[in-house]
Amino acid sequence: MAASSPPSLFFFVIILLSTTLLLLLLLPWPAAAVNVTALLAEHPELSGFNRLLSSSSVASELAGRSSLTLLAVPDPFLVRSEAELAARSSADLADVLRYHVLLEFLSPSDLRRLPASGRLVTTLFQTTGRAPSDLGAVNLTSLNPNPNSNSNSSAVLVRSPAPFSPANSNATVLGLVASLPYDVSVFAVDALLVPYGFDLAASETRPPVGVNITRVLVDARGFNVAASMLEASGVAAEFEGDEGGAGITVFVPTDDAFAGLPATWRLQSLPAQEKAVVLRFHVLHSYYPLGSLESIVNPVQPTLATEDTGAGRFTLNITRVNGSVAIDTGIVQASITRTVFDQNPVAVFAVSRVLLPREIFGGGGNAAAGGGGPGPGAAPPPVEAAGMAPEPEGAETLPPRLRGEMRSEAPASGAAGGGGGGGGRRRGFASFCIALVVYLLLVCDPSLLSSSASS
Repeated sequence: MAASSPPSLFFFVIILLSTTLLLLLLLPWPAAAVNVTALLAEHPELSGFNRLLSSSSVASELAGRSSLTLLAVPDPFLVRSEAELAARSSADLADVLRYHVLLEFLSPSDLRRLPASGRLVTTLFQTTGRAPSDLGAVNLTSLNPNPNSNSNSSAVLVRSPAPFSPANSNATVLGLVASLPYDVSVFAVDALLVPYGFDLAASETRPPVGVNITRVLVDARGFNVAASMLEASGVAAEFEGDEGGAGITVFVPTDDAFAGLPATWRLQSLPAQEKAVVLRFHVLHSYYPLGSLESIVNPVQPTLATEDTGAGRFTLNITRVNGSVAIDTGIVQASITRTVFDQNPVAVFAVSRVLLPREIFGGGGNAAAGGGGPGPGAAPPPVEAAGMAPEPEGAETLPPRLRGEMRSEAPASGAAGGGGGGGGRRRGFASFCIALVVYLLLVCDPSLLSSSASS
């Protein structure tokens, strides 16, 4: 008598699970964004550095990023530079802080495996386009001549790649403070890192910028609508106030872009407050020349509107498409058509379409009064800080609370909520699917088990 065939329901479940498993293994998962300032807030000895970070535009720049390494300066070492920092412009301060953000996740084992010649790592400062050549990067060099020795096995020097960088621009890694694999790691260093060409001790001689954005647009012609809206809303004065900070990058729709706006969007019918938000949505609170936009590392960029509404909202997705810079709001895709003005720290670019934020216009084309949720590319809600890693041997040479685990790869415990654990959860679920498929196959046809045993 022929054996009965397995029920069709079992076949359906097996096919469904197999398809799910294949998608889990093949499709990329988005990286979780990390609230770096919340992470630092768990460590009082870094309160000064966290205060500097929170008061600058760098904190909002980090909101949509992941896979970072932050070199934080503890208060006892930061106090030496605080007076010099206070005398500098907010733009210089922001660039110094960007120099402490490495654009890749580094673990203690990565530091132990540094080659003798050192390793060059890109920083957030390098992406601004203000660093000459590759001097916006840092060189990580092991100070331990014998990598097999247990003594001082994690000593790492961080310095400028410039051939004759001054000694006061170098720092030594003290230890790991916190880690959320593979989103962000925080290492303590014993000095403030200063980019090549900066002199914190020098007096501030940078003249005020005072670029009149409205006048620039009028002189450039073809931007009458944008110039009128900026002037009427008072937002133009805000832009000019931001120029003295980290600088600004303005995306200005042409008159043709406004003329081609469908009437259903009703931009001009928005309340004044929301219209101002739309205008701020066209501005990045950092100076980006065209070359920096073309090679931008992180496509999701916060805008001035993000600073008013919170991290992850009112962001722009900036990428290079077919040789030009494309800007995606989630409901509108535009491209940069020409450079209108570019003089550090102000850049103004013409764009082919009006940039409409999904938070206001998301839905069907009519402006929503209250604004919706974050658009595509917006950062996920920030995760909370991780706890301290365990102490390594020889950690008594490090300051209290900075005795980071430089030899263990275990994720830091705490209230992180699994930040950076997306890959682990995916692998766990994939393993569960495999086990379930095998179990159902055996339930459907027990002869598989007996035939395997007999063979």
